[in-house]
Formats: sequence, structure tokens, C-alpha cells
Amino acid sequence: MLGNLVKLIRPKHYIKNGLIFVPLLFAGKLSENDNFVRTLWAFLAFCAIASIVYIINDIRDVEKDREHPKKKFRPIASGDVSVSQASILATVLALVAVGFGYLSRAGVDTWSLLATYLAINIIYSAGLKNVPVLDVTILAAGFVLRVLFGASVVDIEVSRWLYLTVLAGAFYLGLGKRRGELLTVGAKTRKVNEFYTHNFLDKNMYVCSALALVFYSLWATDPSRATHHSLFWTIPIVMILVMTYSLDVEKDGSMGDPVDVLTANKTLAFFGLLYVVLTAYLLYI
Repeated sequence: MLGNLVKLIRPKHYIKNGLIFVPLLFAGKLSENDNFVRTLWAFLAFCAIASIVYIINDIRDVEKDREHPKKKFRPIASGDVSVSQASILATVLALVAVGFGYLSRAGVDTWSLLATYLAINIIYSAGLKNVPVLDVTILAAGFVLRVLFGASVVDIEVSRWLYLTVLAGAFYLGLGKRRGELLTVGAKTRKVNEFYTHNFLDKNMYVCSALALVFYSLWATDPSRATHHSLFWTIPIVMILVMTYSLDVEKDGSMGDPVDVLTANKTLAFFGLLYVVLTAYLLYI
């Protein structure tokens, strides 16, 4: 039972919440103990809220998930966890999130961002996930909210170029996921795919990837930042990351899920780690 409950909250997807540390990392304050600990508590609070969202989605989508080649093995869809058990777990996670948020000394603005993330995902699950473009917009907003949340908890101002980079990159990932679903399961388990076409998703994916690279390059070379010269050297790695991800999601049978791609593709994981190490070296050493 415990294993199924852990599977239900999807800890593997917590990797996306690493964006919460981005403002602290690029502000050069990751080594400041108090700020790091506060951000860590905030990260754990966000993970708890994200798991609540996953549980709500699984409860609402249980019938469609049972028709999906991969999602049918999820704990609720497979019958390993009942709806009542999942609801109790969601309640416990809500209390856990409040506790971690308190430890992070989150202010009103930080709590409002957490509440906004939960609200838009509940609305998404309730029906907006079936509205084309808006569904991907909500997914992208979730990534931006993670960065805003991380910046808010330690009161750091983040460059607009960096926000635009995250937004464009999130749209790219979201469209790539829809592309994979369209080619593998079509509209059978996700109604919104009735409105998407392969050409639409391809064109907009690569528009967003190009914009993300441009925005990142502008941010990395922004003369208003003291480290703009050194971060210039990370741009080629980001380009390789985008190309490697694109190559993976265009393979036959790929579902396009960013977390699955990152954890399964060793080349992508290597360059992702290289980017983190190089960035930390340039900013801190």
C-alpha cells in the first residue's frame, strides 16, 4: 500500500520544482545558509501542493486513464488505491504544505502564488484542459509560477529575460507533450487532442524553442548583470539541450513527457548536469 501511495504523489515529477531554486542560484545566494534553508522548505511545500494536484487529476481522469496504455497502471486507475484513500492523502499533504510553508517564513505574496498554482490546476482539471492552447498556457504558467514562488520566498528580483526564457521553454515542453500524445494515443484519452494537428504543434514548438534560446541569450549577456560575460559560455550547452530534447520527442512512440525524457535520456541528463556544474562554477568559483 505504501508503495502505491508514493507512486500516487509522483515524486519523480518533483524535478520540475527545482525551478524554485533558480532565482537563488542566479542571484549568487545559493551558498547563503538561511536563504537556502528557507527555499528548501518552500520547495517541499510546493512539492506537497503539486502532489495534491496530481491526486485531483487522477481522481477526475480515472476512467480515461484506464484506457491509456501507460496511465492505466496509475494507482487509482488500476484500483490499487481507492478514491477515499487518495482524498485522505491529499488532506494530509495540504497540512504538510502549510507546515513547510510556515518553516520557510513565507509572506502573503508567497502564499498567494502557492494558492494560485493550486487554483489554476484545479480549474485545469475541471475542464480547461479540454480547451486548445489554453490547456498548454496553464501548463506553462505552472513553470513560471515556480520561479516566481522561489523568488518571492527570499525576496529576489528576477530578470524579465529569465521569466520570458522559462515561459517560452515551458510552452515548448507543453506543446511537445501534446505532440507525443497526439501521435501515440490521439484524442482517445485526452479530448483536447481533437483540436490539435501535427503541423500546428510542430510549428509552434519550434517557434517557442527559438524564442527560448533568444531570451536566454539576451539574459546571459545582459550588461546590467555583473556575471553577463561568464554566462555567455553556457549558451552553447542550452542549444545542445534543446536539440537533444527535440530529437528524443520526435522519435516514434515518444509520449513527450519532459520528466520521462529527462530521466530516460542519458545524453540529455549529462548535458543538463554539465550546465548546472558550469553555471555554479562561473557564478560561485
